[in-house]
Amino acid sequence: MRLVVLGGGESGVGTAILGKKKGYDVFVSDFGKIKETYKEVLSINGIQWEDEQHTEDLILNADVVMKSPGIPDKAPIIKKLVEKGISVISEIEFAIQFTNALTIGITGSNGKTTTTLLTYHLLKQGGLNVGLAGNIGKSFAWQVAEDKFDVYVLELSSFQLDGIINYKPHIAIITNLSPDHLDRYNYDYNQYIAAKFRITMNQDENDFLIVDGDDIEIQKWLQNNKIEANVIPFSLQDKNKEGGYVQENNIYNNVNNELFTMPINELALEGKHNVKNAMAATAVAQLMKIRKQTIRESLSNFQGAEHRLEKVLKIQDVQYINDSKATNVNSVFYALDSMTTPTVWIVGGVDKGNDYDELMPLVREKVKSIICLGVDNQKLMNTFQNVVDTIVETTSMVEAVKIAQKMAEKGDAVLLSPACASFDLFENYEDRGRQFKNAVRNL
Repeated sequence: MRLVVLGGGESGVGTAILGKKKGYDVFVSDFGKIKETYKEVLSINGIQWEDEQHTEDLILNADVVMKSPGIPDKAPIIKKLVEKGISVISEIEFAIQFTNALTIGITGSNGKTTTTLLTYHLLKQGGLNVGLAGNIGKSFAWQVAEDKFDVYVLELSSFQLDGIINYKPHIAIITNLSPDHLDRYNYDYNQYIAAKFRITMNQDENDFLIVDGDDIEIQKWLQNNKIEANVIPFSLQDKNKEGGYVQENNIYNNVNNELFTMPINELALEGKHNVKNAMAATAVAQLMKIRKQTIRESLSNFQGAEHRLEKVLKIQDVQYINDSKATNVNSVFYALDSMTTPTVWIVGGVDKGNDYDELMPLVREKVKSIICLGVDNQKLMNTFQNVVDTIVETTSMVEAVKIAQKMAEKGDAVLLSPACASFDLFENYEDRGRQFKNAVRNL
């Protein structure tokens, strides 16, 4: 059997290693450049590879092709494979056939990384032999090849779900839906929503789907489509008979006729959206029979995701917060919503067709000044110049942080929450977040 892996990044190399171990004839092809560390791994494992090209003769003879999530379906090589009727699948679909582990799949437009890390933390603290993979950390396929976990918590993007056929998580979570990556879905929001709901397409009556009960699009989809899984909602507005809800500053989670309660102020994570993330992760822990006391302790001692509302330092009574992972408007909405002090907001980068209007009420209420950090800041300037007292432009992180320090007074916060991609001035959002933290530490 010939396995061709398109894309020589983390998921591609992991798939190649698993394929080789399972006796496939493996070839890795990347249209871009493969990192040196990955080239070494491939060579050590005797796996053939090429980069900066796709040699069709070596690809179109595949029995199965694993496509990395970053490659769009409209790429010429993918179109040719589909025309030839060759199966093109995602890493998750390839790897799942080689493990008996139970999986928990987590998707959504925002909050999926935090919910994934929190779920993993709850299960690990609860004593389960659990792995963490998907869109995060070490590749799932690589772990299936080398580790022996009983349970995996997988963060799944819509692109990874596009490439599944038989994959079925025992427990699935859809944190919420908001327009994102529409360039990959012909600018059709419904196609994007359908991609997210692929997470439940193979689930049966023994499986569970945990969803945001307040999300209009999720509720609409569930009303119009039949699913087999047991639905467990979580909500800030409704008191659910089954699932999670909030009452008098407490979380209540009723799952499997077991009621879990905890005061919101004891949660390690702040903000309404994190109350939802906590309810979703708690529902998983309850289904996996983790003790209530362990869940409570884990929710109160959890360290959040790096670059996601990460408190960096307090200098002269000003709190600096790194939310570099906020690459769309919806994420920034959550960030601003969780701010409790006047805020100097650092924003900007490569705009993905953002509509900033929904942020207006929060910006008026919470933001005292704005620092635009990008190559082209015109749209931000036009949108917000009459809303805040001061708005400045800069193209350097060090300068942005220095200006922020001058603008901020005792008791304020400085928030990096860009709403945009980072590729104009930085390698990626992690690089942007690290530069912010370094600049803050050097103040």
